[in-house]
Amino acid sequence: MYGPESIAGCFVEPIAGSTGTLVPPKGYLEKIRATCDKYGIVLVFDEVITGFGRTGKAFGSIKYNVQPDMITLAKGITNGAQPMGAVGVSDKIYNAIVDNGPEHGVEFFHGYTYSGHPACVAASLATLDIYEKEDIFARGEKMSSYFLDATFDAFSNIPVVTDIRGDGLMAAIDLAVDKTPGVRGYDAQKKTFANGVHIKFTGDCGIIAPALIAEESHIDEMLSKIKEVLVKY
Repeated sequence: MYGPESIAGCFVEPIAGSTGTLVPPKGYLEKIRATCDKYGIVLVFDEVITGFGRTGKAFGSIKYNVQPDMITLAKGITNGAQPMGAVGVSDKIYNAIVDNGPEHGVEFFHGYTYSGHPACVAASLATLDIYEKEDIFARGEKMSSYFLDATFDAFSNIPVVTDIRGDGLMAAIDLAVDKTPGVRGYDAQKKTFANGVHIKFTGDCGIIAPALIAEESHIDEMLSKIKEVLVKY
């Protein structure tokens, strides 16, 4: 019932995003790739969050040097300006679709009413042009070291912070639970917003992800405002 023959695909975020910026242990993604290869399982990387520079590389698969069979994309494909998503597939999957499709038709007939909306497509093309022309991914990779070092320096000695982790331009801080899980995180989110910076808390985990074009001064200001709130717990 639960053998590999019953598994069509394995979906993985290279870095688990909304669940708390969980960076994969060394060799973890490689082991998943090897297991999928062994049993003929399609490996899908959900790069909705990690795609387009967030890890310090264009994609998490490049960052960790693990090639999935499919990649799901969104968010950064339009810089969040328009709702747009995409799916990238390997040559093997692409050829399987095309070889069985009509000679002069739609190779893979799918979608819904607003698929390929021209405004979304225009935003996507403009965003991709900027990524390429301004070398945004390389810039993000360069800023990653500063961001991570500054994050650890800012929060390492605050009693309420129980863990700090991150990679690329994304990091997370865990706060000690205050009787009921999520209460302190919700309170911290409101107070940091009132202090001029918005970060997302999932339960008691705060997720910090500066823009790919952030300067050192922006990072310093952001972390300082968060720290001003957390030291009061």
